[in-house]
Amino acid sequence: MADFLGMMKQAAQLQSKMQEMQDQLANVEVEGISGGGLVAVRMTAKMDVKGIKIDPSLMKAEEREVLEDLLVTAFGDARRKAETAMQEKMQALTGGLGLPPGLFGQ
Repeated sequence: MADFLGMMKQAAQLQSKMQEMQDQLANVEVEGISGGGLVAVRMTAKMDVKGIKIDPSLMKAEEREVLEDLLVTAFGDARRKAETAMQEKMQALTGGLGLPPGLFGQ
């Protein structure tokens, strides 16, 4: 019974820390860059896009396909960085709880 109560306490701690982490992730911003900085996408670790910067040299009709490709690459770069930031937060959160590795994608 003591083990069960301990598990319940750990679960409550985890739930509280998960909510805290979700709140923190909304404030963690990453920037994905492509084309040597010609295009940048800024997003939170919760994958909310906060801004896009496009170099004026790409704002020409004949550069449309290049711009589209650079946007896709920048979004992908930002997403990977956001996922990494989320994993690092999750690892820091679950590190002291004695949970089995791999439970949250660690």
